[in-house]
Amino acid sequence: MLRLGRREFDAHEPVIMAIVNRTPDSFYDQGSTFRDEPALARVAEAVSEGAAIIDIGGVKAGPGEEVTAEEEARRTVGFVAEVRRRFPDVIISVDTWRHEVGEAVCEAGADLLNDAWGGVDPRLAEVAGRFGVGLVCTHAGGARPRTRPHRVAYDDVMADIVSVTRGLAERAVSLGVPRESVLIDPGHDFGKNTRHSLEATRRLGEMVSTGWPVLVSLSNKDFVGETLDKPVKERVLGTLATTAVSAWLGARVYRVHEVAETRQILDMVASIAGHRPPAVARRGLA
Repeated sequence: MLRLGRREFDAHEPVIMAIVNRTPDSFYDQGSTFRDEPALARVAEAVSEGAAIIDIGGVKAGPGEEVTAEEEARRTVGFVAEVRRRFPDVIISVDTWRHEVGEAVCEAGADLLNDAWGGVDPRLAEVAGRFGVGLVCTHAGGARPRTRPHRVAYDDVMADIVSVTRGLAERAVSLGVPRESVLIDPGHDFGKNTRHSLEATRRLGEMVSTGWPVLVSLSNKDFVGETLDKPVKERVLGTLATTAVSAWLGARVYRVHEVAETRQILDMVASIAGHRPPAVARRGLA
């Protein structure tokens, strides 16, 4: 069972996490949800399309202008509180690697801390344990926040992913994070080249077999763009193909930009797998 916020999800229930960037320079939307009202409208749209989790980020993942912890908190804390007020049942996640920001957003009502940089600040897991919120434990290959990989190499990329994420997950539980609220993430693109990310996808079942619920963050990433030689705005089809493969292999949570399209992909895979009945079944019966 996976438990996040007020929600519980069974083993065959895929969960969509919708991205809401509170940054003026995000790689995908160039700051379209930096201001409060467009961001709140995005939350409402995502929830209506089937997102159970809203993932709020105050710093873009890639290199760029420095964002202090104080500025990151300014972009996220008040917004978390407002989302909690307007959408009391939605699961609120915050994408941060800093324990100071984690503490502030938990006080404002966050249910989940999404640590995309693999425990670079070990105190973030301590914050999650103290508040009893969930934690995403990501493999980032030892990369520092907001850096791009350069000639990174692994003897066995999936073996490293499994070892690191299991270690982070067990540490989180030892610090008080509820076991049923811990997720592991292979960290596509983070500390990896495109071949590494493709292999991580192909071998995702090895993560699933650990028993920890697996989150994948695939949406419009560089490994999709390089694989198909497509710019950011033309990566949706490649993202959805990767989503379908990940769903078939057992991923549980999907961090996405396109919620409605992802919902259809996940529903179709679940029906093929026999976990979901067709929405309508009239063919050959009338």
